[in-house]
Amino acid sequence: MSDALNVWVVDDDRSVRWGREQALSQAGMQVRPFEDAHACLTALENDAPDVLVTDIRMPGIDGLSLMSRVHAGYPGVPVIVITAHSDLDSAVSAYQGGAFEYLPKPFDIDDAVSLVRRASTQSANDASASSEVLPPLPELIGQAPAMQEVFRSIGRLSRSSMTVLITGESGTGKELVARALHRNSPRAEQPFVALNTSAIAAELLEAELFGHEKGAFTGAESRRVGRFEQADGGTLFLDEIGDMSPALQTRLLRVLAEGEFYRVGGQVAIKVDVRVIAATHQDLGRAVVDGGFREDLYHRLNVMRIETPPLRHRRDDIGALATHYLRQAAIELDVETKRLSEDALSRLYAFDWPGNVRQLVNACRRLTVTAPGSVIGAEDIPAEFGGASGKPLDNHNWTMALTQWAEAHLAAGNEAALLSEALPAFERTLVHAALQAASGQRGEAARLLGWGRNTLTRKIAQLNLDL
Repeated sequence: MSDALNVWVVDDDRSVRWGREQALSQAGMQVRPFEDAHACLTALENDAPDVLVTDIRMPGIDGLSLMSRVHAGYPGVPVIVITAHSDLDSAVSAYQGGAFEYLPKPFDIDDAVSLVRRASTQSANDASASSEVLPPLPELIGQAPAMQEVFRSIGRLSRSSMTVLITGESGTGKELVARALHRNSPRAEQPFVALNTSAIAAELLEAELFGHEKGAFTGAESRRVGRFEQADGGTLFLDEIGDMSPALQTRLLRVLAEGEFYRVGGQVAIKVDVRVIAATHQDLGRAVVDGGFREDLYHRLNVMRIETPPLRHRRDDIGALATHYLRQAAIELDVETKRLSEDALSRLYAFDWPGNVRQLVNACRRLTVTAPGSVIGAEDIPAEFGGASGKPLDNHNWTMALTQWAEAHLAAGNEAALLSEALPAFERTLVHAALQAASGQRGEAARLLGWGRNTLTRKIAQLNLDL
């Protein structure tokens, strides 16, 4: 068919390459497979595809370098980047390099086919996408789908100075996300100023934000520059914004709307250019309904939203996070880095982590100090972090891990929520495992689970899975 979509697929894994070729061909597309980037670049000398689909990690020329060369010579060709080794660096680099989309595995093959079709209808947004090397990023670690969406959001916003609202439970890393947004923005060389609004008394917060003139109140013996002026040209991160008083909400709204404010006791308006990133663990939408938060300010802050997932929704990341923070704790304490045994790691996986990543950081610091050897055993894990006295955890008996989780949950007085939290987590784990085994094909994953395809699709929607 002469009018069929011409799609090139580049992947060094023959079976993966074949699977994508079959799926796209069955969708009526003309597919040309390549086992490496060099062969693809050679073919480009005589022809160009409508859409290019490439893996990132390949021997020789990697996918990001291939994308850069394609955009340089054929700026109208959209590139879809696919990888099983998904991390923040890859996501940001892909979007910075002009990728049409960044697609971490596993993914549904039907969604991938639809994505190729969408890419074919849209020319590359910017043929001269910048290849400037970004500054080092704060440590954001995660392979879980929810963290991948955070990485993708940071990548999409990397050329923007939009206002962003970061929501999520306490301890999920909202400030790290804010710093990553700043360091991957046009304001990266300008100040990043952070302020926890709930940590300062309400009567002092106004002066902290906007500064004050000499003599504005008792004790104001000199002029003070506030956080907004300190952040001029850069980014101001306002944590726990939901705790701000109504009066200060009004003043903040004026700054966001007009870009100016008055110091406390001041008579001259001060203009600033500040990107505001706000964060909260509260449901601001509910606070608006209840009258505790201004609706107009909520809409000003909620231009873009990023949700940081709780650790219990990204359990697969616990091992990588623990390894990182054990290494960090060893550096801070100038001692040998300790590692977790399989039994100890199993206990950490089974724990619910109500304090999220912050609690895991503290656990790693404590274990670095308290564990007697270089290997942390199950018996070294305190009960408050999922440890238990008695028999070591049988690593092959997943029901024991579930039992320990339930006992910890009941001990914390959360019996009412036990099944309502465990059952979705159980189903979510099995769905992810089946999709991984089926290389993202929902029909095959449904068969492995003993469900129909429609049942699997409905479960994915019910569990709010980001696949």
